[in-house]
Formats: sequence, structure tokens, C-alpha cells
Amino acid sequence: ACARAADLLPFIAIGWAVDHFTSGGGIAGFGPIADFIGTLPQPAVGYGVIIFVSFVMLAVFQGISEYSWQTLGYKIQHDLRMDATKSLIAMEASYYDLRQTGQIMSVLSSDVNQLEDVVADSSTSIIRILVTFGFAFIILLSMSWKLAAVIFGPLMFIIPLVYWFSTRVQRRYRKQRESTGGITSVLENLISGIAVVQAYNAQSWEADRVQRESGEYRDQAIGASQERNRFLPGIYAIAGVAFGLLTVAGGRLAQSGEITTGELVTFLLISTRMTMPLFIFGILVNQLQRGEAAARRVFAAVDLEPTIVDEPGAEPLAGGIQSVEFRNVTFAYPGTSQPVLSRISFKVEAGAFLGVMGHTGAGKTTILKLLMRYYTPDEGEVLINGQPVSSFTLDSVRDAIGFVSQEPFLFHGTVEDNVRYNIDTDIEGVEAALKTAGAWDFVQDLEHGLDTMVGDRGSKLSGGQRARVSLARAVLKEPSLLILDEASSALDAETERRIQENLLATNAQRATIAVAHRLSTIRNADEILAMVDGAIVERGQHDELLDVNGVYASQWTIQTGDMGEALTADSGA
Repeated sequence: ACARAADLLPFIAIGWAVDHFTSGGGIAGFGPIADFIGTLPQPAVGYGVIIFVSFVMLAVFQGISEYSWQTLGYKIQHDLRMDATKSLIAMEASYYDLRQTGQIMSVLSSDVNQLEDVVADSSTSIIRILVTFGFAFIILLSMSWKLAAVIFGPLMFIIPLVYWFSTRVQRRYRKQRESTGGITSVLENLISGIAVVQAYNAQSWEADRVQRESGEYRDQAIGASQERNRFLPGIYAIAGVAFGLLTVAGGRLAQSGEITTGELVTFLLISTRMTMPLFIFGILVNQLQRGEAAARRVFAAVDLEPTIVDEPGAEPLAGGIQSVEFRNVTFAYPGTSQPVLSRISFKVEAGAFLGVMGHTGAGKTTILKLLMRYYTPDEGEVLINGQPVSSFTLDSVRDAIGFVSQEPFLFHGTVEDNVRYNIDTDIEGVEAALKTAGAWDFVQDLEHGLDTMVGDRGSKLSGGQRARVSLARAVLKEPSLLILDEASSALDAETERRIQENLLATNAQRATIAVAHRLSTIRNADEILAMVDGAIVERGQHDELLDVNGVYASQWTIQTGDMGEALTADSGA
């Protein structure tokens, strides 16, 4: 408000000066400040000082205003990004199964940044325009209500014009924000899979995909720009009518002596200052509409509520996991009708090793996801220590589990950062975990050892090295249940054997569930489950399953070529 007042003050001083010098020094009726200046030896200096002080005040107050609004904008940007991030990382796995990574990233980056622009730029500009309008209205009305009516009357028609424009452009900006997410998704996949793209010489095909997504964004942006171009001529036409009428009416009032020449000059200058921002009003409305579209997506993310949460009365899991049991579990992924698991039942006690094998799509990994509570069974129960898993808090259950996925994920950072991920431990603990995972030797050979940067997703390490670092992370957690989902698929047989021996030696009471295609990984399991199409068709130890001569024996023969061991039962008969 102070900045807007200082912005208009020079125009008042100019009007005083015009009247002072055109009236031969007569300044009566022009206010006490003007009267005082008229008594000075050099009145022109006085008017110059007023104008100078006004600009100094404008600079100070405008600077304070800009700093305050920009600070507020950045704080809102940070808070919204954090709120949206916290909501998103609390969502269950099914949420991410149905959405593109790029769409989610677009919300957290470009949409949040768009809101900062609205707060720090667009909103402040509109507030500045409205406050200027308010001050100008008061000043002009006090000078001549007739001229005030002449200038403000036509300008009132801008209000319905702005409403018309905003409603037409709003839909386009929503689609434009959605297109931004599509572009981000395509580019994220392109960069992440660049090795595959080049291996298949698919550069042109990928460029076409980017062109389609970018073209959609371009078309929506051009459409919004066309709407703005229809809006601006209306603003210019209304302003032209208003100033034309003002010039005619003001000239007649000045000739009749109802207002002075200086007042007419002030009226014209303030009216010009007041209406000039209207010519960028279309741009500001554009930015607000973009912000509205971004706000919808950001607040939709902030308002997300996970469906898998702690049940009322859930208690922390004490004493670790002593047993895990699936009891008649049936499950189908959201949006599908075909069950992935059908009436699955098994039990694993502390210290036991359970192996799970089967063809791709048999439901092996789904068992692990249900145990981690990424999903909830449609039928049956998952029990921990004889109690439904939902009777324990989600965090305490996951704290007790060490999980290594079939695609080991490493974060951008050092080897040490990835091993001690969210785990409070000393360097000795990190080294011990790496030794157990069979990773210590190769880590020592790296250029910077534990401080070696692994790159995005561990790109600077081999597949086997990533698998061992990921396993070390799980071991360092000291879980009472270790879940291995094809964790050793990138390892050679000898390294795999040593790691299994290390795992058994470090914690004999830890239960282990291992999913594997390579049956040598689970050969020594206390029990092996053979799965086909979501059902357990065989169970037993290695030798027992070979005697059955079924699914397990068939896969063992294919992988090892050892027909003799698989046909022991038949030859004995």
C-alpha cells in the first residue's frame, strides 16, 4: 500500500507544478504542501524533491514488498513439495502400479514451481493493480467525480471480459499441465533406458514418442495463447474508449474552470498509470490459470490417503518375527479379476529357510509383497507370531524384515551411504555387513572404497556388485526375517554359496524366505514350495521333490542336466 501511494505521489506533484507555473505563482487551493512550496525561493526544486522522495519511498517499499512475497512464495513452494512428498511416499504400491513416474515427478517439480510463480509474481502483480486502482479511485474521485465516472465507467466492462477469458482458458491449462507430466514420463523412460534404446537402434522411434507428447503440450499452449490474443484487443478497446472520453470531458471541464490544467494533467497521468497494468492483465490471468491447474494436481497429491495403514489398536512388534504363516490366502491385483494367488498356505519358523520356485507369473513375488504389506489379501490371513499382520504397526513389521529385490536399487551416493541407508551404525558394522554379503573384497578394490559414488541406480557398479551391496544393506538391518527375491540371480555359483554360508553363520535364528528361478539358490532350504499359476503344487525338501519327479524335478533337470538324480525314484522302482 505504501509503495502504491508513493507510486502515485509524483503525478500529484506534477499537477501542482503545472498549476503553479501556468498560474504565475498562484497556488491557492492546491493544498498545504503546494502552498508551502510556493513560498520557497525556488519552487521547482521543491517539486523536484517531492518527486525524488516519492521514488525513493517507492524503491524502499517496493523492495520490502518483493522480498516479502518472494520469501512467502518460496516457503509455500517448499511446504507444498514436502507435504506432497510425504503423502506420496506413504501410499501403497498399488498407487504407483497405476501411474507413470513422470506424472508424479511433474507434480513434485513443475507444478509446485508453478505455484511459487503464482504467489511471488502473479498474485503480487494483481494485488498491486487492485491497490493502485483503490488509491487512484480515491484521488480521482476527490478531484472530480464527473471525470472519475468517465474513466471508471468503461473500465468496469473489463470484469466480465476477464471472467469470460478465464473460463475459456482454464480447460486448456489443465490439459497443458497433464501434458507436462506425459513429457516427463517419456523423457524419464528414455534416459533411464538409453542403453536399450541404442542397442535396438530405437533413437528415431523414441524421438517420435517425445514429438507426440511435446506436440500435445505445444497444441494446448498455442490454444491458450490464442485465447489470450482474443482477450487483449478487448482490453485495448475499452481503455481507448475510456481515455477518449476522459480527454474530451476533461478538456471541457478545464475550459469551464471546473478543474485546473494541473488537475487535468494529474488526472490523465494517474489514469494512465492505473490502466497500463491492464494491458498485461491477460498475461497475469494466464499465469493464474496455469497456477490453478497446477494447484489441483498438487493438492490432489497432498490430500492422498493410503489405504494400508495401522489398524486401530495395532501395537509395535516386540521380540522380532518368530514365525510367518499364510493361511488360505487368495489375492488379485487391483483392476484385475484373475487371482495371482489361490488359497496359499505355509508356515516358516525362526531359523528356517523357505524356498519358493515356479515359472514367471506363478505368484512368487506377490507372496513377498503381501508379507511386506504392500497389498492386503482378498481372502485368508497373513500371520506373524500367530497374530494377523495387521495387529502390528506397519513400521515395526517392516523394521523386522530385510528385503532384497530381484532388481537391486541403489541410490545416487556412495557405497557407504547405500549400505547404511536409514540405519544408525558405525563403520565397523558397515564393513561387517559387506563381508557377510561377499562385497568387501570388491569394495576395497574400488578407487575410493566405501566413498566411491555408485551413480544413478548404481549404474557404476556391475549387476552382481549391486546385488551384494543391496544384500549388505539388508544384513546391516539385522532383521529377524530376510526376504530374498531373486537376489542372487546376478551372482556366480561360488559367490552365492559363500554368501549363503555367511548368512547362516551370522544369525542362525533368522528366518529366510527366498524366491528363485535358479534352484541351486534354494537347494538347501528346509522346505521348498513349487508354484504353478498361483497355487502350491509341490512342497518338501530338495531330495523329496526330486523323488516326486514333478515340476521341481523337471526344472532341476533342465538347469543342471542331471538326469540321474531326478530319476532316482523311477530307477529304484
